[in-house]
Amino acid sequence: MGSKPVEYLIEASSGAHFSGFHMNGMQARNSQLQEGQATTSVTENVHKQPFIIGVAGGAASGKTTVCDMIIEQLHDQRVVLVNQKLLSVVEMLKQWKAVDIPKYDFRSYKNNISRRVNPSDVIILEGILIFHDPRVRDLMNMKIFVDTDADVRLARRIRRDTGEKGRDIGMVLDQFVKPAFDDFILPTKKYADIIIPRGGDNHVAIDLIVQHIRTKLGQHDLCKIYPNLYVIHSTFQIRGMHTLIRDAQTTKHDFVFYADRLIRLVVEHGLGHLPFTEKQVITPTGSVYTGVDFCKRLCGVSVIRSGESMENALRACCKGIKIGKILIHREGDNGQQLIYEKLPQDISDRHVLLLDPILGTGNSAVQAISLLLKKGVPEANIIFLNLISAPQGVHVVCKQFPRIKIVTSEIETGLNDEFRVLPGMGEFGDRYFGTDDE
Repeated sequence: MGSKPVEYLIEASSGAHFSGFHMNGMQARNSQLQEGQATTSVTENVHKQPFIIGVAGGAASGKTTVCDMIIEQLHDQRVVLVNQKLLSVVEMLKQWKAVDIPKYDFRSYKNNISRRVNPSDVIILEGILIFHDPRVRDLMNMKIFVDTDADVRLARRIRRDTGEKGRDIGMVLDQFVKPAFDDFILPTKKYADIIIPRGGDNHVAIDLIVQHIRTKLGQHDLCKIYPNLYVIHSTFQIRGMHTLIRDAQTTKHDFVFYADRLIRLVVEHGLGHLPFTEKQVITPTGSVYTGVDFCKRLCGVSVIRSGESMENALRACCKGIKIGKILIHREGDNGQQLIYEKLPQDISDRHVLLLDPILGTGNSAVQAISLLLKKGVPEANIIFLNLISAPQGVHVVCKQFPRIKIVTSEIETGLNDEFRVLPGMGEFGDRYFGTDDE
């Protein structure tokens, strides 16, 4: 079986293996979870679901190295490595329960001691036959097969076992049975979502995997905490468009083109959260079709100036829609001041689509939403549309306005010391309207 490009396989895994997944962040957990003790409340078990990664491959293929590199790069998450064990152990960890796992001694060939494994954000299951049992496979959010040439594996095995485990070369050669690999391990490669050639030497593949895990952890963490936050389903096309608009070398023409495509997707998704009424129509065949009628009482409000980039997509979806304007003066993280507003007179009777492509600290969004509330717009009638959202901004807006809806295309890593979104895409308005320094 030939290995597919890692980008393709990562995307393939993002559909079936990540839907509905959720992990809570470290901060809330560290105060509750102590060494050897797991939280067991109903609320904890509902909100905490570990991200389980299976790593398979032949002996000395580099599985442990790949696992160590993933753990190292996920240094801000709680990660545990579990060598191939029974199904019950994995199920207990998934239920957020600590377990004692026997530790195998390669010199004495015995399980002399056990180690306590606490539940964590990420659980990595490593073993040559880890994909063999379908019940264990079904527990995994991502399945990785480390594919390394047999001669390379044998050389590594000899060096490792003679140096670390005190075995002679003859014993190593007796245990390294290639036919067994071909008959039992290699066939499980077909279950992998991602195939990594060259193991730990393939830094590009591991970087992509870690980036994907970070994205999924951040998105589903916040979506589970705030049921009014909606992140549009990521596809290879969406990921590719994000790559282009985030690239500092992308031309203005391409930036606008792909930003418009993403904005259109966000607007369409946002419109799907508006109320609908049932409607029956007669088709050209004379049949009755029961469908829905669009919400008629709505308007857009753009936060000047970046929000104006989203107006064309809204007009393309909603013919003749009214669009109001809000201008907020920003001074770092604080000191937002309302400078200008022009809104429809009957805005209190409408559903409002608030437009701003970047949700950073959330302070400007709070100003805009507060103004809409003062104008009589019910909080539940506001849908905030943006391209990217920093976790800090999501926390601020959702905590203060729990009944509004936020629709975004991606959750970011966070903010830097200057309150800029990371990894971000720079000053969106300047890049979109061509007023940057270049």
